Amino acid sequence: MANILVIKSSLMGEAGNSNTLVDVFLDEWQAADKNDVISIRDFFADPIPHLSGEQFVAFTIPEDERSEKQKHDVMLSDELVTEFLAADVLVLGVPMYNFGIPSSLKAYIDHISRVGKTFRYTADGPVGLAENKKAYVLGARGGFYLDTPKDTQTPYLKSILGLFGLNDVTFVVAEGLNISPAQKKKSMQEAKDKILKLLNQ
Repeated sequence: MANILVIKSSLMGEAGNSNTLVDVFLDEWQAADKNDVISIRDFFADPIPHLSGEQFVAFTIPEDERSEKQKHDVMLSDELVTEFLAADVLVLGVPMYNFGIPSSLKAYIDHISRVGKTFRYTADGPVGLAENKKAYVLGARGGFYLDTPKDTQTPYLKSILGLFGLNDVTFVVAEGLNISPAQKKKSMQEAKDKILKLLNQ
């Protein structure tokens, strides 16, 4: 039995194209592995607040030295970190907004980027503490950006997930969704087919 952590970051809720791809993924996964535990964080339904300066400072204070307010400030981050570390598989639904990831997803990443919990510093550079996880990034974009300088998502997500120790990352991205209805239908179907192929190898 595996723990699957799903992150939906579309501003459009269930109407979001990236969420559609996530749902296709989950339907296929559950059909094959009915006993796996799936946890879903949907930032449309339950937004993650952006990290504050007070919270960031509280992260740096040893646990036994934190004030009551600082203990409260780290509660959400601790919850998210515990959930993240417990996952065997991470599934990220990622639309592209203004050439970047959604700000809600960046807020989530800021909350789980914790020295001593998800990564540590060494003389040879940072080392991830969340190894042995598989990650899937299911993306949706209005234009065509893969393998161009405007695709800031792919290198950033590879870098930040690598910081945590996740180096087995698979991307499935539907592009050109705002070009025309025909292009959207074609790109979404191709992405769905790739997901089905991935999970049935």
